[in-house]
Amino acid sequence: MEYFVILWVTFFAGMGAGLGTGFAGMSAAAVISPMLITFLNMEPYTAVGIALASDVLASAVSAYTYKKNKNIDIKNGLLMMVAVLTFTVVGSYVSSLVPPRTMGGFSMVMTLFLGLKFIFKPLMTTKQDMEQVSRKKQIYGSLMSGAIVGFICGFIGAGGGMMMLLILTGVLGYELKTAVGTSVFIMSFTALTGAVSHFSFGDTPDMQVMGLCILFTFVWARIAAVFANKAKPETLNRAVGVVLTVLGVVILGFSFWG
Repeated sequence: MEYFVILWVTFFAGMGAGLGTGFAGMSAAAVISPMLITFLNMEPYTAVGIALASDVLASAVSAYTYKKNKNIDIKNGLLMMVAVLTFTVVGSYVSSLVPPRTMGGFSMVMTLFLGLKFIFKPLMTTKQDMEQVSRKKQIYGSLMSGAIVGFICGFIGAGGGMMMLLILTGVLGYELKTAVGTSVFIMSFTALTGAVSHFSFGDTPDMQVMGLCILFTFVWARIAAVFANKAKPETLNRAVGVVLTVLGVVILGFSFWG
């Protein structure tokens, strides 16, 4: 019975995380962490580590798909990645010192917030907007923004993808699909760094749960990325928003009920 509970929890967690990653470059931890915490009673710090591990291959396969469709900016993405990786380690260490209840509650609220954000305020830019941003602004913006995103990702494992999307589109003027492609490219390395840091500072995770989460997230991320590159930006925003909002409501409901 316990195996089937683990199976359905990891399947739906991986599905939600994969769709969020492939469609909009969301961090898998925004979905996986609160589900593992709520339904499997997993310690929040460990749940974040598993979520980050699941994010690695999911983000990598999504980045590959976006690159094939020429919707990625590797040059500027590498600058941001340097800052992100550095502060992911810092955030991961700080999170190991924070009470578990704080991390778990924040992850659950973040899931709902992300969903509502994408439903009511979709990110809409064009590739023409990208060409109007100066190189100097891109460099400084990438380094400063990367530091913020890295700390958030390392600290709670959630919100990094959303913050990166907001920065790439709102601050650096990226078109949505290029922003998503660049985001998942960076997040694949960020997630790897965060996962290694988490497991270095914490305990060894449940290998069965982690393996299933990685598998399901990878499969759904690949499916979502393929469709995302053919869909309209507004459709992508709304689809991901609905998925995360529903998951957020369900997770919060079960949390209070439990």
